[in-house]
Amino acid sequence: MQTLLFLILFPILVACLLLFVKRTTSRYAVVALSALAIGGASVYLLVRYASGGAVYFAASSEATDIVMVAIEMALALFIIVMGVKFRNYLAIALAVVQAALVVYLETTFAGSLHAANNLFVDQFSIIMALIIGIIGSLIAVYGVRYMETYHHHHPEVRDRQRMFFFVIFAFLAAMFGLVFSNNLMWVFFFWEVTTIASFVLIGYSETEEATTNAFRALVMNLLGGVAFVAALIFLVTAGPTSGGVDLALVLASGDAAVILVPAVLIGFAGITKAALMPFSSWLLGAMVAPTPVSALLHSSTMVKAGVYILVRFAPVFAGTFAGLSVGLVGAVTFVVASAIAISRSDAKSVLAYSTIANLGLIAACAGVGTYMLVWAAILLIIFHAVAKSLLFLGTGAIEHRIGSRNIEDMEGLIVRMPKMAVMMFIGIAGMFLAPFGMLVSKWAAIEAFVQAPFGLVFIAILAYGSAVTVFFWAKWMGKLVAVTRGTERIEKGFLEEPWVPLYITTAIVILVVFLFPVISTALIEPYVFVIYGMTAHLAQANVAIMLLMISLLLILPISFSLFRKSAKRLPVYMGGRPATPELQFAGSLGMTREAQTQNYYLTGYFGEARLYWPGAVVCIVLILASWVFAGVAL
Repeated sequence: MQTLLFLILFPILVACLLLFVKRTTSRYAVVALSALAIGGASVYLLVRYASGGAVYFAASSEATDIVMVAIEMALALFIIVMGVKFRNYLAIALAVVQAALVVYLETTFAGSLHAANNLFVDQFSIIMALIIGIIGSLIAVYGVRYMETYHHHHPEVRDRQRMFFFVIFAFLAAMFGLVFSNNLMWVFFFWEVTTIASFVLIGYSETEEATTNAFRALVMNLLGGVAFVAALIFLVTAGPTSGGVDLALVLASGDAAVILVPAVLIGFAGITKAALMPFSSWLLGAMVAPTPVSALLHSSTMVKAGVYILVRFAPVFAGTFAGLSVGLVGAVTFVVASAIAISRSDAKSVLAYSTIANLGLIAACAGVGTYMLVWAAILLIIFHAVAKSLLFLGTGAIEHRIGSRNIEDMEGLIVRMPKMAVMMFIGIAGMFLAPFGMLVSKWAAIEAFVQAPFGLVFIAILAYGSAVTVFFWAKWMGKLVAVTRGTERIEKGFLEEPWVPLYITTAIVILVVFLFPVISTALIEPYVFVIYGMTAHLAQANVAIMLLMISLLLILPISFSLFRKSAKRLPVYMGGRPATPELQFAGSLGMTREAQTQNYYLTGYFGEARLYWPGAVVCIVLILASWVFAGVAL
């Protein structure tokens, strides 16, 4: 239990310390050492508990419960004050409703709000802890140098770095608390802390746009928070058969009809937190925040909390029409968000829609809820976290160096910033190319949907959505490796770029590709077996094919190093037209023209204005249907 308490409490202590650290060098030292301690504790948790099943701890709760309620009321008051200041009355109303429900719950059912064991650890929470502890900490380290450069480029923004890093580490602490809590009251408390933290971080620049987007995120997540409290009230009023606020007892309850209603309400909270349609706009609005915030929201916190809770409740959803409706919300989100990403040229916008799409795929797996789909969902969480963190961090570094995050402006990056281009190439490959994990996970999901109810519908959606992802990732990848005329290297030295987090994150992406059979065998398969009594396996033939692909993938870089001196440099080829060494070609009437390339974005077919509202309406209908089906089952 000491390791769990360390991972929850230590980031809070670091956050408080960082409120008093002014110098960047001192801040970097504190953040780096803290990241090392948090990452090390996460790895120790893996070594200590990976081989066993779920382990529960009866942590003291009376004083802790009082403190949590006090903080919840303080956070509600903070929302009300900010709502009054910026005249956002919807946020005020939702904060008042949520606070009133919490007070009603605490005063009316005080004797029923205890769990026999408030903390626990199992293989799934270990996976989440590794994502939070390693990826989240690396983002924090990256953020120190980034924020210094950010304020250099944006002198109009008030320097609030001490507050920024306080919230970052409080965010990490809340995520650890969320994945280790067996008491649903504790889960809700940490859930709300992540909501407030994201609100503060998104609005960091204090511009009108940032404030508007921060409130949008707040309002949408408060909707989910109200649903979460309603689920808790339902559980404690349903009697002992529901399991009360003890997560393990709720999931093990034999009264499936009773727990389906709170499961759907908590699932709705997960949908809002994971930014699935129609709530995707808050995550897109979060792009106004500094890049470390985007990376943190997308890869290791916030949205991962949403899919985490959906996967936890997947056994409850399995075999129900309510769960099928939740799964279809994810599936529709996957295909619509993937299609919209085609029309975007802003790199962070592409990453945002890609995140929404992949979270939708995870939600689709969790909603249908078979043992094979839960296995695939956890694989997707792992691979998405590591690849997307690398892409966000790389995009932030590129934006600072070239002054743009437009994909078209990244043309020829392989010449201008070769190391960064290679890292971005690896990150993008991790999202859609074999043998990287996202493709393997999608293939596992397709295999699982074959045996699931209405599986052919999901397979069709997954096939179309996956085809679309190839289009927008390949466009970006092509720009990175294109060789253009008159380019010069602008990449700086080790101390002038955030190389350490980028190198480590790149290494993790590659390492996970090699180790994912081990990850599946040691962590995912035992967890699924405990929940369902059966588990999925990686076929030996699939592992052999993956290893063959990795071997073939290594041929190109190895050949570069072996035959660099003897390699022949060939002239530029431009479709048979005469070309000059400066990448110009002879056009009509003997005129020499400069070669230019431009991607297709097909805004008229795949634009947000065209696709968002149809997708949002379908998802709203499906969410309402899940509530109806849950009520009918009751």
